[in-house]
Amino acid sequence: MEPVTTTSYIVLGVALFMLLNSAALAVYAERRIAAAIQNRIGPNRVGPFGLLQPIADVVKLLLKEDVTPARGFKTIHAIAPMIPVITALMTVAVIPFGDGLYATDINAAVLYLLAINSLGVYGVTLGGWASNSKYSLLGGLRAAAQMISYELPMGMAVASCVLFAGSLSMIDVVNSQEVWWNIIRNPIGAIIFIVAAFAEANRTPFDLVEAEQELVGGFHTEYSGMKFGMFFLAEYMHVMIGSMLITTFFFGGYHLPFAGYWLPEMSPLAKSILDISVFTLKTFFWAFVYIWVRWTIPRFKYNQVMKLGWKRMLPISILNFIVLAIIIYAWHHYLG
Repeated sequence: MEPVTTTSYIVLGVALFMLLNSAALAVYAERRIAAAIQNRIGPNRVGPFGLLQPIADVVKLLLKEDVTPARGFKTIHAIAPMIPVITALMTVAVIPFGDGLYATDINAAVLYLLAINSLGVYGVTLGGWASNSKYSLLGGLRAAAQMISYELPMGMAVASCVLFAGSLSMIDVVNSQEVWWNIIRNPIGAIIFIVAAFAEANRTPFDLVEAEQELVGGFHTEYSGMKFGMFFLAEYMHVMIGSMLITTFFFGGYHLPFAGYWLPEMSPLAKSILDISVFTLKTFFWAFVYIWVRWTIPRFKYNQVMKLGWKRMLPISILNFIVLAIIIYAWHHYLG
């Protein structure tokens, strides 16, 4: 593990600031894109082009009454919305945004990411249980089942990337894609990871934990005010984190396509600006895909979600890992 420097603190602070603000930007972008898909106008009342609508939403949530179920577990009910937000903030500590632009590099960064990413569901599950409501409890149980179902194929997809990097360090995973991105070398793993990332974020078509037509609002049925706002913020933060992880593991991180072949030598400042710009554009593209899919594909049935995770994605991800391991071993020992 590298020592924490002043640069690390600066990168971490900027990353946290950008993540919190990108969630507000994602809310506005979702409304605009949804309006375009549905042939509507979208937000256009608060501020120029409706740009101040996210601020108006925060003010509205702050002014709303905070209601706690009389027979609910009040302490856990209050703590639960903080858990997914905190886990999302913890994730950016090991994501590299450019050459040398990361908060810290630990040897087991990939395992850290998988562990932290799976903790967010505790907030959803505890929030559903603490509300003492049947609808909320069902939503929380669905979240736990969905997380378990898709965490396994996601882990196998990430493990297939580790095979190419030969390391659990996120820096090594990104640097191994300087010439060939993992989407080219490992397309099956990329598809599995992207689908699992959508399921982990509880976004349509995997929003069974909310399912308004079935569960009123699912796990957050009994939440109001800023407690609901925390869950709302966490959803969009996980969309941005999911976009960052897709970019990092399968789309070269901050590297341009085949950068190892044609990218000329650059000054450190110019290289840093280029790296951050490339990483940001890729992240925003995948955030757009999250929104696009939500307003295009209808919700799956719950048995379809479970069947896809256990009977399709998990066996394929294991087989993909085994095949890649054999190919890489043969390449290094017999063909390399």
